[in-house]
This record gives sequence, C-alpha cells and structure tokens, in this order.
Amino acid sequence: MQENLKEIEKNALAELESVQDEGALDKWRVTHLGRSSAVMQVFAGLGSLSKEERPVAGQQANQVKQALEKALAEKTGEVKQAALQQSLAAERLDVTLPGRPCRRGRLHPATANLRRILGILAGMGFQVYTSRDVESDEYNFQLLNIPPHHPAREMQDTFYIDSHVEDGTYATVLRTHTSPGQIRAMREFSSANPQNPPPIRVALPGMVYRFEQITFRSEMQFYQVEGLAVGETITFGDLKGTLLEFARRMFGREARFRFRADHFPFTEPSAEMDVECYVCGGKGCPVCKKSGWLEILGCGMVHPAVLENGGYDPRRFSGFAFGMGTERQLMLRYKINDIRHFWGNDIRFLEQF
Repeated sequence: MQENLKEIEKNALAELESVQDEGALDKWRVTHLGRSSAVMQVFAGLGSLSKEERPVAGQQANQVKQALEKALAEKTGEVKQAALQQSLAAERLDVTLPGRPCRRGRLHPATANLRRILGILAGMGFQVYTSRDVESDEYNFQLLNIPPHHPAREMQDTFYIDSHVEDGTYATVLRTHTSPGQIRAMREFSSANPQNPPPIRVALPGMVYRFEQITFRSEMQFYQVEGLAVGETITFGDLKGTLLEFARRMFGREARFRFRADHFPFTEPSAEMDVECYVCGGKGCPVCKKSGWLEILGCGMVHPAVLENGGYDPRRFSGFAFGMGTERQLMLRYKINDIRHFWGNDIRFLEQF
C-alpha cells in the first residue's frame, strides 16, 4: 500500500505539471481528489486492514492527500496569475484616449417652466405657497362660490376619491384647480390677526386633475400656478398691470396680448388673457382653433363671498386672482403643436430641452 500511495502521488503531480488553464485544473481536482480518486479509495479500504496496519496506512494516505492539496493550491495561484497576465496583454487600455462623457440628467421641461414662472412671480413680490392635491368638496367648490348643483361644476369634470355623499355632493376630490389654495392661504394669514389681517401676495403652484378626454391641446393632469393678491384699494388696473408685466417677462416685450371678458364663479369681474399664437404667428392653426390667439390664463377680482370665506372683510379689502397652465405656455414658447408630448416620456422630445 505504501508503494501504491507513492505511485498515486507521483502520477498526480506529474499530470498537474501539464495543466495550463482553470478548466483543466478543475478536471485534475476531480480526478485526483474527488470521491472516486485513487487516494480516496485508499481511505475507503482501510477497514479491510489489520488493527496494526490501519494507523500507518491512514497516516501515509493523509500525507499524500495533503501534498496533493498543497500542490493544487500553488498551481491554482500560478494559473490565475497567468490568466491575468494574458488578459492584460490582450486587452490593453489606452489611457491617452479621451474619456466617455457621462449623460447628465435634466429637469423635465414642465418642471423647468414651472420654476421659471415662480421665479418671475417671486421677482414681482409674490411668495410661493403650496397646498394639498386632495381636497374636500367644500374647499374645491363651495368656499369658492360654487355651491352644490351649481352649473359651473359641469365646467370641470372631477375625479372623486370616495363615494361618501353629504348633501348631494362628494366629500373628497382630486383638486380640479389650484384655487382652493386661495382659501387656505387667506385663512392662514387672517387667523393670526382676524381683526386686522395682513395683505397677501402669493403664488400657488401644483398639479391639478380633470376627468376629461385627452387631445393634442388638453390633458387629464397638468401643472397650474395660481396667483392671489389681497389688500386695501386693489383694483382691476393692478391686476392688468401685474399680468402684462409678467407676460412680457415670460414671452418677451414684442409679444402681443389681449384681455377678454369671461366668467368665473370665484371672481367678479372676470377675464381671460390671450397671447398671439406662436405656432402659426397669428394666422390660425388647430392649436389656437384658427383664432390666432391662445389663452394662457384666467383672472379676475376676487369675489366678495370668497374674500369673506377666507377671513377678509370685502367692505374693506379687495383682491385679484389668476391661474395659468405651464404646459400651454411651453407650447407657445417652443411652437409645440401637441400637449401630449410632455407626458409621453419620449426621450427624443425631452432631450431637446
């Protein structure tokens, strides 16, 4: 058995010398150290030896096994080092080549335009004020002079959050406009000093939601910015001057604008502001409905009932409010003819900004 073990060790080490890669090395390990290897068969046959021979044979077999394992470890290191050197020689890196530029992320165009609008309004003295997306029917409609069953509710198709009904109205909705923020802002400012509330000049940005058909000029969700100014002796002239200055900063001094009379339940009198269509240059196109003008915002003097609901005495205070959509303005500035591009997540479109 001693001679047999020496022969096993000699043959295994000689075969190991010719191994050059990891695949052959693993095959050698299975052949000479696996369960069916010659040295493991020696361990399996120890039970057939006498009591005196068994310890000696076991010790010798263990020495051979340890020698093979040591040789395997050394050879493994040599093979891996050789593979590394070969890889470095075959896959050289030219450090003089220019690096690959990393593609930097950008703001979404709607977000960038929202910040631009707020930056202009902040420069005109407006404080940014945020309010919630989920509103009660009371704040979204009733406190804005739109009671239950008012015809104006049909102007804005609403997403209802729950089916709990109180007095014929849904209790919770996704806000259809940022106007509920007017009430929340006025109540927050007036609560500190109800007898003599301070003047207000705030801009209220946020996403609004309307359950309506998606077309090339209307979306079911979009950003809106609400403006509100409340104080003593505020007039419609203040409203018009503020909006004209905003529009000139936004679209340029050469752009043409107009005001049209309109109606909103929470303002009186009310108006809409148009800018000459940048897509067609005022000649008429599908985006501007062949009129040559595109509405950019609605506005008006805050209704006395809304002022009172916000905690301001309408006999002493007056104010104006306006609301605008950011995507519509982007369509004007960049001559985009389909509002759906903004939320289509097409990289080819977004990378242009």
